[in-house]
Amino acid sequence: MTKILVAEDENIVALNIKKTLESIGYKVTAVVNNGEEAIKQVENNKPDLILMDIMLKGLTDGIEAAEIISKNYNIPIVFLTALSDEKTIDRAAFTKPYGYLLKPFTTGEMHTAVENALINFEENVKNSY
Repeated sequence: MTKILVAEDENIVALNIKKTLESIGYKVTAVVNNGEEAIKQVENNKPDLILMDIMLKGLTDGIEAAEIISKNYNIPIVFLTALSDEKTIDRAAFTKPYGYLLKPFTTGEMHTAVENALINFEENVKNSY
C-alpha cells in the first residue's frame, strides 16, 4: 500500500485530503501543517510520496521543506497550491516536483496526480541505474 505524507496548513482541507486518499486506497502516514514537521515525519515514517502545500505555517514553507527533503531523501513531491503566480511556480520548480495540484481539485485530479508522480518517480529510479 502506498504511504503518503500530507503537509497542509488548513486543518479542514488536510482532513479532507486524508479522507479522500484513504478512500481510494492509500495509507496516510501523517498530516502536518508546517515544513519543520514535514521534514521530521519524512525521517520517522519514510512515505512513498508527499503532498506538500506551498504555503505552510512555521518558519519553513512548503518549497523550503521540499528542497531539504529532495536533497536528503529520494521521495517524490506533488505541490498543492492556491497560488499560481509565476514567481511562486518558478521557485517551486527549482525543487523538481513530480506535479502540481491547483486548489480546489477533485478526487480524480488528486488520484491522477498521485499515480502520475509515482509512475514517473519509478521510471526515474529505473533510468538512474
